Amino acid sequence: MSGIKICGAGHYTPPKLVTNADLEKIVDTNDEWITSRTGIKTRHHCVTETHADMCRHAAKTALERAGIKPEEIGVCIVATFSSDFLSPNAASLLQRDLGLLNDTVCFDINAACSGFLFAIHTAECLLAASPRKYGLVLGAEMLSRFINWEDRGTCVLFGDAAGAAVVEWSQEYESLGAVLHCEGDSEMLGVTGSGHKAPPQIFMQGQQVFKFAVNAVPSCMDQALKRGGKTVDDVDFFVFHQANTRIIDLAVRKYHIPEEKYYKNIEKYGNTSAASIPMVLSELTELGKVGPGSRVMLVGFGGGRAWGAALAEFK
Repeated sequence: MSGIKICGAGHYTPPKLVTNADLEKIVDTNDEWITSRTGIKTRHHCVTETHADMCRHAAKTALERAGIKPEEIGVCIVATFSSDFLSPNAASLLQRDLGLLNDTVCFDINAACSGFLFAIHTAECLLAASPRKYGLVLGAEMLSRFINWEDRGTCVLFGDAAGAAVVEWSQEYESLGAVLHCEGDSEMLGVTGSGHKAPPQIFMQGQQVFKFAVNAVPSCMDQALKRGGKTVDDVDFFVFHQANTRIIDLAVRKYHIPEEKYYKNIEKYGNTSAASIPMVLSELTELGKVGPGSRVMLVGFGGGRAWGAALAEFK
């Protein structure tokens, strides 16, 4: 038996708040239309902040809460598809900004909204072979750069944010038992274009994404519970990717999850893609809803199409 536990989590959002009323001034939409379909009221967008800035702030908070020094980190992974550069990657910039040792394994993962799940599973695997048993795992996105303001169905959805978690590997800990899936699809959800003459823009077939998610979420939850030998009652908190409040509500009703065992912050932040799961972990920590021994189920789904679930415990 071997696995990881979460030692601390942190998050960061840029100061600029974009309300539904703000969006009414620039696109054909209104607060009722946005809220009823998504649950979103506000989101944060970067102005002068960089992707690296957000990562640094979130990571520092996570390290402080975990009581871990940068030189104790053996693996650093950033889940993102919107970093400052194609190269160097976001994890390399974070190594520089935090002063991680230069033999720290640092790289990015692009699995869109499921990225944090893929990243924390990868960290669990790599830490088993690392001389240093602490890992730093982030999800961070600057999606405001990719918004197509002519698409009223998607421009209202996305926000900028970073979330981070410090994890520790031990032979005494249970494995995440991550269940990860991918079915390649470039038509339903993604980012088109690259470069100055064809700037990247998010596209999404909303109804198709919804149909996919409402089937994928319970399927991977069932698989993760079975793999971990657990039931819904064994889970203290359910941490869903914050894409749409209706998707979360359907999963909650299916599993009869009581209100005190799940959390939604999509109303405040919108869809922050890979950042959403670690952001929820951070806010749950701040609110005192999780602590040592708390078991959480992480559930992600989105572009790729990629989706999955895992069971994690707080140290």
